[in-house]
Amino acid sequence: MLDLSTRVAGVRLDHPLMNASGILGSSPAQLRRLIVEGGVSAVVTKSITPRPRRGYDPPILVELPTGGYLNAVGLENPGPEAVKPMVEEARRHGRPVIVSVAGSSPEDYAMVAHVAEEAGADAVELNLSCPHTRGYGLDIGMDPAEASRVVEAVSSTTRIPVLVKLGATDRVVEVAGRVLEVGARALTLINTVKAMYVDVYARRPVLTNLVGGLSGPPIHPIAVRVVYEVYREYQAEIVGAGGVYDWRTALELVLVGARALQVGSAIIARGLGVFRKMLEGLEAYMEREGVDRLESLVGAAVY
Repeated sequence: MLDLSTRVAGVRLDHPLMNASGILGSSPAQLRRLIVEGGVSAVVTKSITPRPRRGYDPPILVELPTGGYLNAVGLENPGPEAVKPMVEEARRHGRPVIVSVAGSSPEDYAMVAHVAEEAGADAVELNLSCPHTRGYGLDIGMDPAEASRVVEAVSSTTRIPVLVKLGATDRVVEVAGRVLEVGARALTLINTVKAMYVDVYARRPVLTNLVGGLSGPPIHPIAVRVVYEVYREYQAEIVGAGGVYDWRTALELVLVGARALQVGSAIIARGLGVFRKMLEGLEAYMEREGVDRLESLVGAAVY
């Protein structure tokens, strides 16, 4: 029997695939679709802030002619009151739930993390990597001191595991080390990459926010490099994200150190059936290669 199970930050998963925050994670009905139609091993909610956020005006998402997507949603979310119903829905289906948390201060993150813990979430994922909302996400996560203050504020006041989602900055390895020191149990690497797309006929950027986050296949090699460097330095528990499009791109991230994986743009492009197709591909690879346990491949390409 092939064993695709894994464990991240103490949370056991039947297989390594879950959704990325921001993809079908805003309501109980969306989580139900991820579980029932997608067959994910865990669900990750939309990033929740201390108060509901409206987000940016459309267009907020564009498919690029060069491949991938560019989005600037503006951390739109329903606020903390939506957390408990989403956790309860995941529980009804027997799936772990990770609540993504965003804010502009350590107190913001700690407040929403407390709500998640009280609601029964299995873990929180601190969004220190959103590239298109001023004062949030990447603005905090690119500074080792600021990032560590946020993580310490949450890890010192919550009992559930803390994952930290970091972006592909020049100091990502340093920031990873700092947040691990102050209580992060695992890291999610990476988020979308800050980018811009210009309409040559309108002669202006397409997104209302001007800049957005690039996702999909174009950023996958960046994600592979970041996961490799962080795993090589710390042997940390890592959830790999960024351009996970099929079983090969999923396996690449496993081989450089990811114990689990998040899928985002591939859901938009290929539908919820993409999860089962990836799992079938991973199983076929393991059979061909004589590998019984997927966990035995974690970090196998790191030297």
